[in-house]
Amino acid sequence: MTLNFLEILIKLALGLFSLVFVINVTGKGNLAPNSAIDQIQNYVLGGIIGGVIYNSSINILQYAVILIMWTILVLTLKWLNNNVRAVKHLIDGKPTTLIQHGKLIPEACRSVGLSAADVALKLRSQGIFQLKQVKRAVIEQNGQLIIVQAGEENPKYPLITDGVVQIDILESIDKTEEWLVDRLAKDGYTDISNIFIAEYESGNLNVVTY
Repeated sequence: MTLNFLEILIKLALGLFSLVFVINVTGKGNLAPNSAIDQIQNYVLGGIIGGVIYNSSINILQYAVILIMWTILVLTLKWLNNNVRAVKHLIDGKPTTLIQHGKLIPEACRSVGLSAADVALKLRSQGIFQLKQVKRAVIEQNGQLIIVQAGEENPKYPLITDGVVQIDILESIDKTEEWLVDRLAKDGYTDISNIFIAEYESGNLNVVTY
């Protein structure tokens, strides 16, 4: 019986070490998940630990190999998610505009699984009771609803993040990718992949490179 408890303790320690290692390598996203991959890796690790820790048929060496495989998979997905646009869209999806100039877009709501009652609830939670009060409402990848109210000063729009042009945001402010490329070229930026973030605010473009 003592040996079994010792094995459980070792498995717990290995699971904790794996989690701490991945958090330190990939950042603190696991602590406050903002994307699907952050949520998934937490769920999968919980499933691994919960399913294996009390299973005496899986020894410590096998458990350690499983954790190593999980760590390699997580790190690989993180890298692909940060560097490959198609993979990022596949895993995280993209922000969806639900309300534009006070008009609700039913197709967009259905595409993210929100009913009219769900949208109304999210609006009321932010003190908004009429659609005409909303200039633009976007549901982010983490499910958070971002609202710009009518008459409100435009916020900072991230036109480029991690070297990737945000086409949807460009369209929302009636700009094109060609306009952005020309504007960047005038400011001396010719390689978009070298831009960490570019924000557009009140006609000004603020760029931060790697």
